[in-house]
Amino acid sequence: MRRQDFVRAAAGTLAVVSLPRVTQRALASDVVEVTLRSAPLRFSPGTGLHFSGLAYNGTIPGPLLRVAHGQRIRVRYASDVGVPTSIHWHGMLLPNAMDGAAGITQAAVPFGGEYLYEFVPGPPGTRWYHDHALSLASARGLFGMFVVEDPNDEPADREFALIFHDVPRWSSLGAAERGVSSAPMTDPMVSGEGMQTMHRSMGDEVAYVAHCINGASYPHGKALTIRSGDRVRLRMLNASPTQTRYVRLAGHELVVTHADGNPLAQPATVDVLRIGAGERYDAHFEVRKPGAFLLQGISGDPLESQQAVLLYTEGMEHAPPRSEPQTLGGLRVFTYEAAGGVGALTKSPRGAPPTYDLALGGGGWENPRWTIDGNVWPNTPKLRVRRGELVTVRFRNTSDMDHPMHLHGHIFALTEVNGAPLLRPLAKDGSLVSANGGTATWQFTANSSPGRWLLHCHNEIHMIGGMMAEVVYIS
Repeated sequence: MRRQDFVRAAAGTLAVVSLPRVTQRALASDVVEVTLRSAPLRFSPGTGLHFSGLAYNGTIPGPLLRVAHGQRIRVRYASDVGVPTSIHWHGMLLPNAMDGAAGITQAAVPFGGEYLYEFVPGPPGTRWYHDHALSLASARGLFGMFVVEDPNDEPADREFALIFHDVPRWSSLGAAERGVSSAPMTDPMVSGEGMQTMHRSMGDEVAYVAHCINGASYPHGKALTIRSGDRVRLRMLNASPTQTRYVRLAGHELVVTHADGNPLAQPATVDVLRIGAGERYDAHFEVRKPGAFLLQGISGDPLESQQAVLLYTEGMEHAPPRSEPQTLGGLRVFTYEAAGGVGALTKSPRGAPPTYDLALGGGGWENPRWTIDGNVWPNTPKLRVRRGELVTVRFRNTSDMDHPMHLHGHIFALTEVNGAPLLRPLAKDGSLVSANGGTATWQFTANSSPGRWLLHCHNEIHMIGGMMAEVVYIS
């Protein structure tokens, strides 16, 4: 297979979400070459809905990239959009110069400009890529999934890539940046933020005109065919600019095996999967009987019923699909504590590692500042590390909003959540820190390439509002 032919196969539009494994002929290519071009797109996720989006290669989401672990990728990025852009390779361990954080590891790419990214993607698992120039271009459509195939994975009978994403009301984005948005909270009432805020307006909320999976709202998206007896793998990404997702498959339980692309020490069986902004989860289910079933987002937003995809067995494509109530009451919801188990922390190695305590705060009506230790970027703390050190970061959230914190260029162990130490720390690149006094502890080894690596909230309004810091390698 010629490299160009493999790229067409591996970098396909997400209109086709079934994922075949990388072929042996494709594996013969040492380097996978891809061109990604960003350009304006009039995006229509459903009847009567139109949005002035931005797209990679003419699709929202962008092309699905898939390589075998160990293959090198060379991505030529060309910009035809009128705002500065870059591409961040989220969840990847890669050279600092390839991280794609505009203003930190590279200059932003202007209209008509190009940038060449080249690296060996890893670790294996469900990763993604998106704009990172703080221009809200990701919120307008510049994102896509990136699968690094793990040769040790047990193959499933069917495998699907599902990207949950939202179409914002553009005027509300600007209002949210100023802290004066009147959009209400829409998390389910038994979630942390929903319980605390009772759906009142917080000033930073974004209003959405559509909630989508793989570029379409239900029932306009592509239905997925399954068979009785199938073991089905779902690779799920929450690409929302601001919102946590609660996902349920009608009539089935989900067995969660990977968090942010990294294997769990022990699979977690749940009814509902909670996915923070930027998080990815792999889950399996078994098709035990024929039927038509909705995989759907659960929320207080009346639009949320549009965020669903139909799965059906042969001959059931026209049957009324089974759905579930928009509530979490009485259900097993995926949490870090459920996945990791609660117990005693292991002792730290002799010679205490460097520890950083970070207070997350800010926000509120007419307050667009989102702070770390009372300051906004670029006046936030610098976490100075030496290569090989074991670093501990302890978050305390003093605000009344959850914060999906993300670390570039590293995989950390989530060891504590809200005062509960985890028996089985979770390997992740981002985690939610609960509102109103919630805590989280990360530990990671400083073994990435030297440079500056961002640590920030993946709620885009909070990130733009200043909730960013840096991990800086020193000699």
